[in-house]
Amino acid sequence: MTVLIGKDLTFEDVVAVATGGAEVAIAPDVADRMEPARRIVAEVVAAKRTVYGISTGIGDLANVRIDPAEAERLQRDIVRSHATAVGPRLPTNVVRAMMLLRARTFAFGISGIRFEILERLVNMLNAGVHPVVPSQGSLGASGDLAPLAHLALPLMGEGEVEIDGRVTDGASGLRSKGLHPFALTHKEGLSLVNGTEAMLALGILSVVGAERLARAADVTSAMTVEACLGTDRAFDPGLIALRKHPGAVSVAANLRALLSGSAIVSSHRHSEHLVQDAYSLRCIPQVHGAYRDGLAYVRSMLEAELGSAIDNPSVMVDTHEVLSGGNFHGEALGLALDHLGLCLTGFATIAERRVARLVDPDLNNGLPAFLTEDPGRRSGFMITQYTAASLVSENRSLCWPASSDSIPSSAGQEDHVSMGMTSARKAASILANGEHVIAIEGLAAAQGLDLREPLEPAPGTGAGRSFIRTLSPRLDDDRPLSGDIEALSAAIASGDLLATVESVTGSLR
Repeated sequence: MTVLIGKDLTFEDVVAVATGGAEVAIAPDVADRMEPARRIVAEVVAAKRTVYGISTGIGDLANVRIDPAEAERLQRDIVRSHATAVGPRLPTNVVRAMMLLRARTFAFGISGIRFEILERLVNMLNAGVHPVVPSQGSLGASGDLAPLAHLALPLMGEGEVEIDGRVTDGASGLRSKGLHPFALTHKEGLSLVNGTEAMLALGILSVVGAERLARAADVTSAMTVEACLGTDRAFDPGLIALRKHPGAVSVAANLRALLSGSAIVSSHRHSEHLVQDAYSLRCIPQVHGAYRDGLAYVRSMLEAELGSAIDNPSVMVDTHEVLSGGNFHGEALGLALDHLGLCLTGFATIAERRVARLVDPDLNNGLPAFLTEDPGRRSGFMITQYTAASLVSENRSLCWPASSDSIPSSAGQEDHVSMGMTSARKAASILANGEHVIAIEGLAAAQGLDLREPLEPAPGTGAGRSFIRTLSPRLDDDRPLSGDIEALSAAIASGDLLATVESVTGSLR
């Protein structure tokens, strides 16, 4: 697969480059598209016009005129001075997505930089030269300044890069792949650091993971419904259609597909053991569905950003102007990514409640305490629920909206910021925690289905159980379950669990 810079990008394109290592190519017309804006910048410099970041300082220093002889050095120093990010490195797939997205913005032809800068980003991507980018330090306006500065340093032969898992200095890394450093010129340093690509990259990868987790949660919740002798009548299509929320309709359809043909459900369909199931079982469509609708909103906001050119100032070729504005502000993304964290927290919260039902003999309709046939001498799945509860509590603290905060910077010139990168980082952490909670539910539900033998689950949920058994044997004697949780969590994140189930049920919504 080849992803083309200069054409519309999709989430799938970003994932293919970030995670799948897809090759990146540049559309044939991109160089010509970029040239008019570059020519306008050259004219501004030649005419000694006062334009932000080209012939002036930046931030609160925008009123300081820069001598033309120092203007090129200014661009190098902008990158150096902005490289103040700290903390853990961003994962390589996030850095790859950032590089792709920054090249995408340059291809719009509104930045006024040389084509060679875009070309170098693409060459580094294809050669596997990945800048080392610390994850903390962005205020989300003017975009992701500090992380993007670290992304830009290696273009100048500075900073650090990671190649095949090994970290080296930027100059050595470029040389090892036959590349040379660039001396930045007018506006290029400012364009390299001014954008929302860090929060957008992390956001896109988290949304794709969240959508995968949402379908996996439908699988594990259906397994729990069976294991707890729940009914499928609450998922009746006519009943669900009375309420006009698309997410609920999709989730109910998934549950019906997953539970179709279940001998366990059929065994008690007309019994009177319960008038109606608990909310965590009966309301799965309404709860999971609400989060699904939330994910759709987040995707729409990030798709709008994916189709946008983010820079400041922007070169307006049609009017021959260089205009300063606020397109770098990450509020739209921060708000959406905070909502992503809230939705992901919800998936884990209701899943933990289902785990609690599975292990409680007063709530699970006849399963042994803590899903072990020798309770007391064995603890079974008791402590897995503790872990799920701990992760849910952590997620609740993480989903406080970062976009509700703002701390002025640059001596009050930049007096409202989005904190959008913080929202993105938190959403990614919540996703990882949620994958572990859904994994715990899958393990517990598989144990519950085993304990319902000789009754067999539905083909769909049975496929889920069989897949889980390839990673985690039935729990007869107590053993450490941490590795089992990690293995299933990874299979949820990769989509392997879902693919196995869908090979039986067909594609889930």
